[in-house]
Amino acid sequence: MALSRRTFSALAGSAALGLALGGSGGPGAPSAYAARSVPTGPAPAPPRADGEQHTIGYDHYSLLVDGRRLVVWSGEMHPFRLPSPSLWRDVLQKMRAHGYNTVSIYVAWNYHSPAPGSYDFTGVRDLDLFLRMAAETGLYVILRPGPYINAEVDGGGFPGWLTATHGTARTDDPTYLSHVDEWLTQVDRIARKHLFTQGTGTILLYQIENEYDSHVGEAAGRDYMAHLYRKVRADGIDVPLFHNDKGRNGYWTPGSFDTGGERGGWLYGFDGYPSPATTPPDWGHYGRGGMKGGATASPSTPGFVPEFGGGWFDPWGGAWFDGKGYAEARRTRDAAYERRFYLTNLANGLTLHNVYMTFGGTSWGWLPAPVVYTSYDYGAAIDEGRNVTDKIAPLHQIGHLVQRVPDFAKLDEADAVKAAGLKVYHLTNPDTGTHVYVARNDGSGTVTTTLPTDAGDLRITVPGKDAKLLVTGLRLGTRTLKYSTAQPSMCLRAGRQDIALFTGRRGDMAELVLKCPDGTDVMRLDPEAGWASDGNDVHVNAPLGQGGLTRVLVRDGENDTPLLLLFADDATSVRLFPYDTPTGTVLVYGPALLRHVEVRGSEVHATGDITGTTVLEVWGPRGIRTLVWNGRTVPTRVTASGSLMTTGLLPAVPEVRLPELGGWRMRTENPEAGPGFDDSSWKAADRTTSYSTTPVPDGGPVLFADDYGFHYGDVWYRGTFTGSSDIEEVSLAYSSGTQGLLMAWLDGEPLGTHRMPVPDKKTTIRKGSWATTVAFPVREQLRSPGRHVLSVLVRRMQHDEDGTAHDTHKAARGLTAAIFKGASPKVSWRIQGEGAPDPVRGPLNNGGLYGEREGWHLPGFPDRDWETVSFPRSVRRQGVTWYRTDFRLSVPADVDASVGLVLEDDPNRSYRAQIFLNGWNMGQYINDVGPQHTFVLPNGILRTRGNNTLALAVLSELTTLSGPGKVRLRLWGTAAGGIPVNTVPSPGR
Repeated sequence: MALSRRTFSALAGSAALGLALGGSGGPGAPSAYAARSVPTGPAPAPPRADGEQHTIGYDHYSLLVDGRRLVVWSGEMHPFRLPSPSLWRDVLQKMRAHGYNTVSIYVAWNYHSPAPGSYDFTGVRDLDLFLRMAAETGLYVILRPGPYINAEVDGGGFPGWLTATHGTARTDDPTYLSHVDEWLTQVDRIARKHLFTQGTGTILLYQIENEYDSHVGEAAGRDYMAHLYRKVRADGIDVPLFHNDKGRNGYWTPGSFDTGGERGGWLYGFDGYPSPATTPPDWGHYGRGGMKGGATASPSTPGFVPEFGGGWFDPWGGAWFDGKGYAEARRTRDAAYERRFYLTNLANGLTLHNVYMTFGGTSWGWLPAPVVYTSYDYGAAIDEGRNVTDKIAPLHQIGHLVQRVPDFAKLDEADAVKAAGLKVYHLTNPDTGTHVYVARNDGSGTVTTTLPTDAGDLRITVPGKDAKLLVTGLRLGTRTLKYSTAQPSMCLRAGRQDIALFTGRRGDMAELVLKCPDGTDVMRLDPEAGWASDGNDVHVNAPLGQGGLTRVLVRDGENDTPLLLLFADDATSVRLFPYDTPTGTVLVYGPALLRHVEVRGSEVHATGDITGTTVLEVWGPRGIRTLVWNGRTVPTRVTASGSLMTTGLLPAVPEVRLPELGGWRMRTENPEAGPGFDDSSWKAADRTTSYSTTPVPDGGPVLFADDYGFHYGDVWYRGTFTGSSDIEEVSLAYSSGTQGLLMAWLDGEPLGTHRMPVPDKKTTIRKGSWATTVAFPVREQLRSPGRHVLSVLVRRMQHDEDGTAHDTHKAARGLTAAIFKGASPKVSWRIQGEGAPDPVRGPLNNGGLYGEREGWHLPGFPDRDWETVSFPRSVRRQGVTWYRTDFRLSVPADVDASVGLVLEDDPNRSYRAQIFLNGWNMGQYINDVGPQHTFVLPNGILRTRGNNTLALAVLSELTTLSGPGKVRLRLWGTAAGGIPVNTVPSPGR
């Protein structure tokens, strides 16, 4: 495709600066550019939809936004895993406050398309709304619409209906591409209204496909990628495109497929999910130790990791984390893990860095792929209940550092440095002369050693399995740092003074030396600090974690701009928030979260969250005299550091009390098991051919649920035949995914239950379709002439992902065959699954249970004639029992309370429950498998100031007693502040 001048300018961005940007790549592509002509100084301001055209270019160091270097510090979240649009803003604001400048999102095809030609981008699926929120928050967006996304979601994001279509997915098959084009047309129609290049939004980068490695080097793969590229460009998407290589393989680098003659618009990226037990690899531009792949595979583009592990997913049974769930993921991939790996990435020249996940969220309804349970917490820095965890500290510190200190956007490898017991990376900025050292301890014990630097030998201590970043020669506003043993975390100008923050572990001693002229005036504003001057340098020492923030003010006669040095341990540093306003930068210390700041004359209006008693301290433009916090003016005084500080403590969050759950009502279902049930409205299962990758049994019929339009949740079969006198055994073959289940009845009498096994430690987690055959003996009393009905319920655990690009998402789901021993009756089959998609909750909300089809899960359903029961329960039954209750919450209006539902019982009891809150399917609990026992109830769906309806659809086996046992509400977290939450529509019966 030929490029217009405007489009090329948007892609190249730096042509006006005389930079020769790379073309499609290949052997002739330059490995470096004339980057010295790129302006230095502050990084680009936070993005917004400003109505101005912008350019996005790059060289091998970094992106160049409007000609200025940008380090992308991004976090992944998925709007489809948080079905309450108001809460999207909450998570986005937390990300921005804690150092991110970019949010990366998948767009899941299955979430928006219930049927061919049908697309829904309304309500909880409103992509346009999310993109507007991101721009309003001041975050760039990396958009990743697939068409395949993987993401541990059903079918890897492919819609259920695609499983029953002709054509091989993830190839250049024309039938498949016709569906893909339709999907991308829908997404791109929204995306092109939010392009940063056009000033209408903040979409910075756009990904096509996802971890595509099965057809590399083949015509089908090259033509497929070329088709996607040209389609997206034809749709008007003019930001740089990229693909995420599954590892550091060098797949899909510039020049590896035909881009229609376009030059300069393709980035290479690769994903990384290293185990905490491994040594961080060198996979940046420098190729240390002969390392190949990674960024070295594309020397003309900046180092880019579109996904780097911020945790890991967990399968049913919790095999990855020994049954301990995501708490163990967060423990093993903790803040020290982040420092060790993320700082290594920075030292390898990776300047586009996306943490997958930063907020994991919930795979609610039938969204999860078979490999995961409902929670997608991921052990991320922001947990499933939207609480910021201790893992946020390195992200906060590095994120603000790379945004506020432009030196980190352009680093070259410098002379090798050695320090006993440590792996040391030495880099330098060729324009500013700043030196950067990353000292990494790969051992388990603490190392104290001498680190040679250009400013002299430094004595440093690095704990086991941790890392430390140090700098020398760094400009701090109008002064120069000679060296520091604490990490710089931000440097900014607030009013007429420079402020620099240095951080470290609690108990560390920060030693800092500034180049200062004789006569410099140093003021110790907190007693913990100490200082001395030798005539040319000022030496400052401050212990970290001694009761909060430590302040030291530096002035001298030759410089009328004071420098305020701040020292903080991790817990203190994450309570420091910079915020850029049109009148200057404001720095706020004290709250748990800063959401927004406006300067109105002499007043600073700030909003945010408080969890415990705290002071507020604000540095900002000259002349500010009043602080308004969450709409209320608070008493303040002016401090010696030039800040406004509250004269007293702001109170902690008010107590929130949750009610006990009682008043339960119960009703049994599965009338489908009875011989007299009227199934005449069900679909006849009489097809003989299928597009599934599962073979159709000889003689048929096709029983695969997808072929009859039933794609999600439970599916029922009723096989009618005459005569059973000679039948000894019925063998039922089914395919369901991990932890799938089959129940069978003959003439209403239970034959038994079978379930797929729990995945074991790392060997069978990704086994695949989980197909098996189970034999049920037929008891003597069931053998008789006449009409008989074999009823089968299959709990499907959704479609396999198609990570290998071999149509594995088309593996059959449901019953696949029935074989009779002793006789061969002619069976007439009928099938019933989910009803029409819920127009508000979407296609993934409901399965095919009788109660779901009848609306038993919906608020307002008339259940007064149901039996009154109490928990815990102890019953023995094969089939489905429903329980319903109502509860009311009265959370104070200015409190953000995150609430979960907890289910607990004897782990030997075999049953599972679908959880419905106000008609929304919040997930599946399996009592004897776990590891999940707490399910988030997202505000908006949950009425925190009103009435709620809770329904449990309990599927129990005959082999054990069934519950439910204890069912209660849990307060997951509270904060005074929060955001306004709009009620998510929850239509009833």
